[in-house]
Amino acid sequence: MFKIGHGYDVHRFDEHSNAAPIKLGGIDVPSEKQLLAHSDGDVVLHALCDALLGAIAAGDIGEHFPDTDAQYAGADSRVLLRHVVDLVQEQGYRVGNVDITIAAQAPRLKDYKQAMANTIAADLRVEASCVNVKATTTEKLGFVGRKEGIAVDAVCLLMKAEP
Repeated sequence: MFKIGHGYDVHRFDEHSNAAPIKLGGIDVPSEKQLLAHSDGDVVLHALCDALLGAIAAGDIGEHFPDTDAQYAGADSRVLLRHVVDLVQEQGYRVGNVDITIAAQAPRLKDYKQAMANTIAADLRVEASCVNVKATTTEKLGFVGRKEGIAVDAVCLLMKAEP
Protein backbone atom coordinates (compact mmCIF):
# COMPACT_ATOMS: atom_id res chain seq x y z
CA MET A 1 0.00 0.00 0.00
CA PHE A 2 1.16 3.52 -0.79
CA LYS A 3 0.36 6.91 0.68
CA ILE A 4 1.29 10.33 -0.62
CA GLY A 5 1.60 13.62 1.20
CA HIS A 6 2.10 17.25 0.30
CA GLY A 7 3.55 19.99 2.46
CA TYR A 8 3.97 23.72 1.96
CA ASP A 9 5.62 26.28 4.19
CA VAL A 10 6.75 29.88 4.01
CA HIS A 11 9.04 31.95 6.20
CA ARG A 12 9.75 35.61 5.73
CA PHE A 13 13.08 37.32 6.13
CA ASP A 14 13.73 39.55 9.13
CA GLU A 15 14.43 42.97 7.62
CA HIS A 16 16.36 43.97 10.75
CA SER A 17 18.74 41.02 10.80
CA ASN A 18 22.36 40.80 9.74
CA ALA A 19 24.02 38.42 7.32
CA ALA A 20 24.51 34.97 8.87
CA PRO A 21 23.80 31.38 7.94
CA ILE A 22 20.19 30.21 7.86
CA LYS A 23 19.06 26.60 8.22
CA LEU A 24 17.69 25.07 5.03
CA GLY A 25 17.32 21.34 4.57
CA GLY A 26 19.21 20.75 7.79
CA ILE A 27 22.37 22.59 6.74
CA ASP A 28 23.75 26.10 7.17
CA VAL A 29 23.38 28.33 4.11
CA PRO A 30 24.92 31.82 4.02
CA SER A 31 22.27 34.52 3.78
CA GLU A 32 22.03 38.30 3.86
CA LYS A 33 19.06 38.09 6.26
CA GLN A 34 17.71 35.68 8.86
CA LEU A 35 14.33 33.97 8.58
CA LEU A 36 11.67 34.83 11.15
CA ALA A 37 10.49 31.75 12.98
CA HIS A 38 9.74 30.32 16.40
CA SER A 39 12.08 27.35 15.80
CA ASP A 40 15.30 27.40 13.77
CA GLY A 41 13.24 28.49 10.75
CA ASP A 42 14.14 25.57 8.48
CA VAL A 43 11.31 26.09 6.02
CA VAL A 44 12.46 23.08 3.97
CA LEU A 45 12.16 20.62 6.83
CA HIS A 46 8.88 22.19 7.97
CA ALA A 47 7.30 21.60 4.55
CA LEU A 48 8.67 18.05 4.56
CA CYS A 49 7.24 17.36 8.02
CA ASP A 50 3.85 18.54 6.79
CA ALA A 51 4.07 16.24 3.75
CA LEU A 52 4.89 13.23 5.93
CA LEU A 53 2.20 14.07 8.48
CA GLY A 54 -0.33 14.56 5.70
CA ALA A 55 0.47 11.17 4.21
CA ILE A 56 -0.38 9.43 7.48
CA ALA A 57 -3.38 11.73 8.16
CA ALA A 58 -1.75 13.05 11.34
CA GLY A 59 -2.48 16.75 10.99
CA ASP A 60 0.24 19.30 10.49
CA ILE A 61 3.48 20.52 12.02
CA GLY A 62 1.70 23.27 13.97
CA GLU A 63 -0.41 20.71 15.80
CA HIS A 64 2.59 18.60 16.80
CA PHE A 65 5.05 21.45 17.53
CA PRO A 66 3.00 24.61 18.19
CA ASP A 67 4.76 27.96 17.95
CA THR A 68 2.93 28.96 21.12
CA ASP A 69 4.87 26.33 23.11
CA ALA A 70 8.10 27.67 24.61
CA GLN A 71 9.79 24.25 24.44
CA TYR A 72 9.99 24.63 20.64
CA ALA A 73 11.59 28.08 20.69
CA GLY A 74 14.75 27.78 18.61
CA ALA A 75 14.08 24.04 18.12
CA ASP A 76 16.30 22.10 15.75
CA SER A 77 14.02 21.13 12.86
CA ARG A 78 16.05 17.97 12.24
CA VAL A 79 14.90 16.73 15.66
CA LEU A 80 11.31 17.54 14.70
CA LEU A 81 11.70 15.69 11.39
CA ARG A 82 13.12 12.61 13.10
CA HIS A 83 10.13 12.59 15.45
CA VAL A 84 7.76 12.74 12.47
CA VAL A 85 9.65 9.86 10.81
CA ASP A 86 9.12 7.88 14.01
CA LEU A 87 5.37 8.56 13.71
CA VAL A 88 5.42 7.37 10.10
CA GLN A 89 7.14 4.16 11.14
CA GLU A 90 4.73 3.66 14.05
CA GLN A 91 1.92 3.72 11.45
CA GLY A 92 3.67 0.87 9.61
CA TYR A 93 5.13 2.90 6.75
CA ARG A 94 8.54 3.87 5.44
CA VAL A 95 9.58 6.68 3.14
CA GLY A 96 9.76 5.69 -0.51
CA ASN A 97 10.93 9.04 -1.83
CA VAL A 98 10.54 12.79 -1.37
CA ASP A 99 10.69 15.65 -3.83
CA ILE A 100 11.24 19.18 -2.54
CA THR A 101 11.07 22.50 -4.41
CA ILE A 102 12.52 25.60 -2.76
CA ALA A 103 11.42 28.96 -4.18
CA ALA A 104 14.00 31.58 -3.22
CA GLN A 105 15.26 34.60 -5.08
CA ALA A 106 18.03 34.70 -2.48
CA PRO A 107 20.17 33.09 -1.30
CA ARG A 108 21.39 31.14 -4.32
CA LEU A 109 21.07 27.44 -3.49
CA LYS A 110 22.70 25.57 -6.39
CA ASP A 111 25.79 24.66 -4.37
CA TYR A 112 23.79 23.43 -1.34
CA LYS A 113 21.11 21.17 -2.82
CA GLN A 114 23.08 17.91 -2.66
CA ALA A 115 24.18 18.52 0.93
CA MET A 116 20.54 19.17 1.83
CA ALA A 117 19.47 15.94 0.10
CA ASN A 118 22.15 13.95 1.94
CA THR A 119 21.19 15.39 5.32
CA ILE A 120 17.47 14.86 4.73
CA ALA A 121 18.08 11.28 3.56
CA ALA A 122 19.96 10.52 6.77
CA ASP A 123 17.06 11.83 8.89
CA LEU A 124 14.49 9.95 6.78
CA ARG A 125 16.61 6.78 7.06
CA VAL A 126 16.71 6.31 3.28
CA GLU A 127 19.33 6.38 0.54
CA ALA A 128 20.25 9.80 -0.83
CA SER A 129 18.83 8.71 -4.20
CA CYS A 130 15.36 8.79 -2.57
CA VAL A 131 15.57 12.54 -1.90
CA ASN A 132 15.42 15.24 -4.56
CA VAL A 133 15.93 18.91 -3.76
CA LYS A 134 15.25 21.52 -6.41
CA ALA A 135 15.68 25.29 -6.18
CA THR A 136 14.05 27.94 -8.31
CA THR A 137 13.47 31.67 -8.31
CA THR A 138 10.18 33.33 -9.12
CA GLU A 139 11.74 35.59 -11.76
CA LYS A 140 11.49 38.50 -9.30
CA LEU A 141 7.70 38.09 -8.98
CA GLY A 142 5.77 38.08 -5.69
CA PHE A 143 7.11 38.03 -2.14
CA VAL A 144 9.80 35.49 -3.06
CA GLY A 145 10.92 37.59 -6.02
CA ARG A 146 11.10 40.69 -3.84
CA LYS A 147 13.39 38.73 -1.47
CA GLU A 148 10.87 38.96 1.35
CA GLY A 149 10.91 35.25 2.13
CA ILE A 150 11.28 31.65 1.03
CA ALA A 151 8.53 29.18 0.08
CA VAL A 152 8.85 25.40 -0.11
CA ASP A 153 6.70 22.63 -1.56
CA ALA A 154 7.39 19.03 -0.55
CA VAL A 155 5.79 15.78 -1.65
CA CYS A 156 6.42 12.30 -0.33
CA LEU A 157 5.56 8.75 -1.13
CA LEU A 158 5.21 6.33 1.76
CA MET A 159 5.21 2.58 1.35
CA LYS A 160 3.91 -0.07 3.69
CA ALA A 161 6.88 -1.34 5.70
CA GLU A 162 7.71 -4.99 5.33
CA PRO A 163 7.21 -7.00 8.53
